[in-house]
Amino acid sequence: ADYRAVANNPSLRRAVVAFELGLRTEAAKEWNYAVALHEPGGMPDGQLLAAAEWACKLSIWDRCINTAARMRQRADSHLLYPMPFQQAVIKKSKDRALDPAVVFGLVRQESRFVTDARSGVGASGLMQIMPATAKWTAKKIGLKGFSTRQLNDQTVNLALGTSYLKLLLDDFEASLPMAAAAYNAGPNRPRRWRGTDPDSPTLEAAIWIENIPFSETRGYVQHVLANTVNYAARITNNPQSIAQHL
Repeated sequence: ADYRAVANNPSLRRAVVAFELGLRTEAAKEWNYAVALHEPGGMPDGQLLAAAEWACKLSIWDRCINTAARMRQRADSHLLYPMPFQQAVIKKSKDRALDPAVVFGLVRQESRFVTDARSGVGASGLMQIMPATAKWTAKKIGLKGFSTRQLNDQTVNLALGTSYLKLLLDDFEASLPMAAAAYNAGPNRPRRWRGTDPDSPTLEAAIWIENIPFSETRGYVQHVLANTVNYAARITNNPQSIAQHL
């Protein structure tokens, strides 16, 4: 009954057509109205589950994640933490000696796996790379003939994003919290937050995160770490803890 109700929901049907036509903003509004606003309190869990699974089947990954996250009971991890472009992500991760769980965790936070995502400040693609950062990274890794028009190309975006993340991890001695903070706020700020006074006490990573002065960056780092833990659990099929990834 829940699946029938979702399949026959006029707002969701309009949203799907709009997504197919590339009208993402209008489509997202229709979808959100259906799941959150049409009924007081939003859709019941059964219909949210059906809608999330439908979105995943259609590769509308952001609606899949966001709809599953609205459920009162926790949704299955394959809906909350899907792994689209799995072969490409794992290959690029291995090429850069990165943990694929970290890359999946960062992409989920940055773009919800929307390949043509673009932020208000101009970051583009799966890994939400700024044009200046993309040019710098392309030069650093010797990527010939790069143009910022390629940033929405999945392969190019993953190549640049994973390369930049690897450079940050190397710069910050493999500290994922500091590298994630640098990815979000630029590398200079985490260096300042780390401090250069040799007499300053060394903070544990978890305490350092809580002391990030920018609330946006602090929340970003927390989400990337949480995503990484959940993706690592999916990939390894073993329980994980945040401490393993600090």
